Amino acid sequence: MSETLIRNAHSVLTMDDAGSEFAGADVLIRDGVIVQIGEGLTTAGEVVEAANCVVTPGLVNTHHHLYQTLTRAVPGGQDALLFGWLQTLYPIWSRFGPEEMRISALTGLAELALSGCTLTSDHLYLYPNGARLDDTIDAATEIGLRFHATRGAMSIGESDGGLPPDALVEREEAILEDCIRVIDAFHDPSEGAMVRVGVAPCSPFSVSRELMRDAALLARDKGVMMHTHLAENDEDIAYSEAQFGCRPGQYAEELGWTGPDVWHAHCVKLDGQEVDLFAQSRTGVAHCPCSNCRLGSGIAPIRDMVDAGVPVGLGVDGSASNDSSNLVAEARQAMLLQRVSRGADAMSAREALRLATRGGAEVLGRHDCGQIAPGKRADLALWDVTGIDSAGSWDKAALLLAGPQRVRHLFVEGRQVVRDGLLTTIDLGATLAHQDALALRLAEQP
Repeated sequence: MSETLIRNAHSVLTMDDAGSEFAGADVLIRDGVIVQIGEGLTTAGEVVEAANCVVTPGLVNTHHHLYQTLTRAVPGGQDALLFGWLQTLYPIWSRFGPEEMRISALTGLAELALSGCTLTSDHLYLYPNGARLDDTIDAATEIGLRFHATRGAMSIGESDGGLPPDALVEREEAILEDCIRVIDAFHDPSEGAMVRVGVAPCSPFSVSRELMRDAALLARDKGVMMHTHLAENDEDIAYSEAQFGCRPGQYAEELGWTGPDVWHAHCVKLDGQEVDLFAQSRTGVAHCPCSNCRLGSGIAPIRDMVDAGVPVGLGVDGSASNDSSNLVAEARQAMLLQRVSRGADAMSAREALRLATRGGAEVLGRHDCGQIAPGKRADLALWDVTGIDSAGSWDKAALLLAGPQRVRHLFVEGRQVVRDGLLTTIDLGATLAHQDALALRLAEQP
């Protein structure tokens, strides 16, 4: 039996049904599970003093492309819209292999952990030169984060009217076969699972109608979740209307891509009918505000979605379009954008933090995570509020207004992944040196 007591926290933000907050409280965790919240608790195990810390559930990232941490700030893609940006980067990504996939994933996961993230999904949809989903799952296991890998795919290349180069697309039969392989090899449906696997054709403009439908049938047969990009910008809407004769929401519904086992990334351009469809079907949305800003895609109608009952979580998206993997910064940006579009009272700091924790957990079907409550998994972020970020703050728990953007301590399944601001599981310096060497090699290749 392993036990840790987080003692005398400045405040504990539980994200439970009542939105309970406790001052001067202790949190006792045992064998990966939260067992008690209260005052004056004791343990024979490790004690972590938290008098200067705000304790939150670990943050949950619902959309990422970890491989993109090797292609930040690429010239030619810095000022492009979505389609032009992709066309700049596809030739570079085609030179990746297993080493690039694993090291870029380690780097992105490390950055997520330092920003308070305990559970992340990843959407890997290209597999050049022998790369496999296994490479990123191995990285997540080494870092120690809870991981929801999704087996993405592209099957329509440029010669067939798609956006990606032909060298990056796969045969649809091979895609479905590999989905079955990775689900059988890695997916754990049990409570407290460290790895789950989803099925994730890249987007309506890079796979066929048949693959979208077959992927949904396969996912439901296997009991796994489904993920894709949808309604990201005006180009995306125009493509759907021209190619399919309908808006993206209708296309998704026709092919079985709505329901509580589905979540879509971006959804910047959903209209009112589509928002209602997602609310009624309990279809989830991964909101990626920084990437949407960087690519000029627009401001997603998150206030409308939340009010209608759409499950909404946050995602950092890939570091080639966000430039970072900082999830607490993403939560602040989500709050600010809703205020820009709807007024200063459109979203509070605590509501945005809830999207980044419990909201994301619910989108990923992880009702065992996202809250600090007895029986939930011991995924906890401790934020030191004695630093310059919080100096002068009257409400230390309003982390997204005046608070740190890196954690002091991070626990995943009760295991400490970050201690005093440093990763405990990998040599970060060596990983970053490896990452920079790979990026330089890619940049020097013709």
